[in-house]
Amino acid sequence: MKKREFKIEIVREGALGTMILGASKLPVKKMEEVMNRYGAEGWEMNFMVLEQHRMLLFWAREAAVITFSREIA
Repeated sequence: MKKREFKIEIVREGALGTMILGASKLPVKKMEEVMNRYGAEGWEMNFMVLEQHRMLLFWAREAAVITFSREIA
């Protein structure tokens, strides 16, 4: 049986945009950079989930939780 190792990366939308505008977008460029960096190191994206976190009392901001895996030699 082959063994695998896992890494988890969390990419959040900006806090300032959330507070000022009430909502902000997930930083797509940052997500691409994270995925390309891990891909270059041999990691594969296995799973991604979007979740909302409360920020202070009135705001909620989105975060993408990305799971990467690769085989251990």
